[in-house]
Amino acid sequence: MIPISARIGFRYSHTKNSNSFVAFINFFSVLGLSLGILALIVVLSVMNGLEQQLKERVLGVVPHIVLSSATPQVTLDKLAQHKEIRARSSFVTTQALIQTPGELNGVMLQGIPNASGPSLFPLLRQLDTLQPRQYNIVLGLALARKLNVEVGDSIRVLIPSVSRFTPLGQVPVQRRVTVSGVFSLQSSADTEMAFMALADVQRLSQQREPQTRLFLYDAFAFEHVLADSLSDSEMDYVTATWRSVQGPLFDAVKMEKNMMGMMLLLVIAVAAFNVISALVMVVTEKQSDIAILQTQGFTRSQIVQVFMFNGVFNSLKGTILGTVLGITAVYLLNPLLIFFQVPIALAVTGDPIPVLIAPWQIFGIVVIAILLCLLATIPSALKALKVTPATHLKYD
Repeated sequence: MIPISARIGFRYSHTKNSNSFVAFINFFSVLGLSLGILALIVVLSVMNGLEQQLKERVLGVVPHIVLSSATPQVTLDKLAQHKEIRARSSFVTTQALIQTPGELNGVMLQGIPNASGPSLFPLLRQLDTLQPRQYNIVLGLALARKLNVEVGDSIRVLIPSVSRFTPLGQVPVQRRVTVSGVFSLQSSADTEMAFMALADVQRLSQQREPQTRLFLYDAFAFEHVLADSLSDSEMDYVTATWRSVQGPLFDAVKMEKNMMGMMLLLVIAVAAFNVISALVMVVTEKQSDIAILQTQGFTRSQIVQVFMFNGVFNSLKGTILGTVLGITAVYLLNPLLIFFQVPIALAVTGDPIPVLIAPWQIFGIVVIAILLCLLATIPSALKALKVTPATHLKYD
């Protein structure tokens, strides 16, 4: 059975006979809460989408675990049996310079085994063009544009760390190669990385023993994989993980998302405390009603509950409205931006803004908003206890 205090509080939150100014304050307290929740859901969903896109495009081409060339085969086999390991591959990497008639640019040149590129890098289908002794190279789109080259063009690759003696003196090892593909991940990899066949990079860099890299289904589980598979002595064979290369980038993105969430949560807090002013106005308007309820036998706690329920009902209206509008806005974000022709940085490439709704985040936002509003109703509801029947009913 619904308590009588809840029914009265619900009626007060929906009454049409209130003072117009009180109704105005009530309306804007609900609207402010709705807009705060809407903004928080949209911003966090966009940040989630950007983070997810970053994981796919950056961690999709960076080795999750790198093992030295001296790693025993038994250790490699132990790691390969772990359920989180998606792929294993030998590789060689070296710093290189790419030269065209008008440009010179540094890259991290990676050598990948024959025909293993697409399986290792699902986003880089162009790697199937790399065959040993053909000296083909795959470049990022941003780098190709900077060098002003296209597929089929010839460029020169120089390895500064390896040199040879010529009649003109000591010069870096160099080789003319053919651009066989161009990839686009819309990340730093587009300007910093280039791929060739493993055997070709080994010849150029004179690295005979390749390292081993492991790719996981979940890159963030690398510590768990290493702890499960390797002993303390075998950990020395691990030369790098993705955290040592890209960790600061993901830490910065996470911190930015947390800070944006906290800032918008403060907006919700301000909107929640607007409930105080709205509820104070209701208590002031309903003083005669409070006095009548007291004469009818309402206890002090029941009087407080009436106005707490009133505040909670208003909070629920604002929270539900803000949640529905927020989720709707997330799904309609890209169509709306296109319709209103809003210039955004990501629209330069023609790709939509990535969005990802996290249900647990939505649930957390709703719970926090309701709790803040509940706390905000307590001081205003307690104000109702100061009403005395003798004072407010003496002329009635």
